[in-house]
Amino acid sequence: MSILLGMRSLWRTVDRDTLRDIVLVCLADAVVAVSFGAIAVSGGLSPWVPIVMSLLVFAGGAQFAALGVVLAGGGPVAAVATGLLLNARLLPFGFAVADVVGRRWWTRLIGAHLMTDEAVAFALRHSDPRQRRAAYWVCAIMLFVLWNVAVVVGALAGGMVGDTNVLGLDAAFPAVLLALTLPALTDRGVRDSALLGAAVALAAAMFLPAGLPVLLALVGLVALLRRPQVAGAQIDPDWKVS
Repeated sequence: MSILLGMRSLWRTVDRDTLRDIVLVCLADAVVAVSFGAIAVSGGLSPWVPIVMSLLVFAGGAQFAALGVVLAGGGPVAAVATGLLLNARLLPFGFAVADVVGRRWWTRLIGAHLMTDEAVAFALRHSDPRQRRAAYWVCAIMLFVLWNVAVVVGALAGGMVGDTNVLGLDAAFPAVLLALTLPALTDRGVRDSALLGAAVALAAAMFLPAGLPVLLALVGLVALLRRPQVAGAQIDPDWKVS
C-alpha cells in the first residue's frame, strides 16, 4: 500500500510537460526494445535470453553491444566486457543524481539498477529536489516496464521477422533524444560543448572500440566549464520541449 501511495505522489509531483516528454521517450524506447528482442531471436538465440538480459541488465546500449558481440561469434567474456565498457558512463551519472535515489540501501540498489540516460536527463532537468526525484523515478519505472514488455513482444515475434534492419527501428530512439536535446542547444555554451564532444567522438570512433568514443566525448564539458560567467549567470536547468 505504501508503495502505491508513493507512486501516486510521484505522478502528482511531475509536471504535465515533463510527463509528456517521458511518455514520448518511453514509447520510442519500446520500439527499440521490440527491435532488440526480434534481432536476438532472429539471430539464433532462444527467446528467454533477451528477456532475462533485459530484466537483469536493463541497459539498451549495453544490451545491443553485447548482442552484437555474441551474434558476431564472440564469447560471453567479450560480450560482458563490451557492455561494462559502454555502461561506464553511468558512474558519473550516479554521482549527479545521488540525491534522488533515497538514503536506504534498498532504494539506492533499485535506483541504480533502473538508472538510464533518460531518467538522469529528466532528473537534471529540474532544480527543485521534489521535481528531480519524481521525474527520475517516474521515468525509470515507466521505462523499465515498457522496455521489458516490448522485449517480450519482440522476442515472440522474432521468428516471424526476417531482416529487422529494414524496419529502421533503431532510428527511433536517437531521433527522439535529438528532439529533446534541441531546445538546450539554443544556449551557446551548451552548443559549443555538444559540438566539441561530438567532434571528439566521431574522430575517436575511427580508431577506438565501441564505448570509448562516447566516454571521450565528455571532454566537451571543457568548453562549458571554460565559459565565462557574467554576473553569476547559469544555464537554466528547467528547459522544456515546446
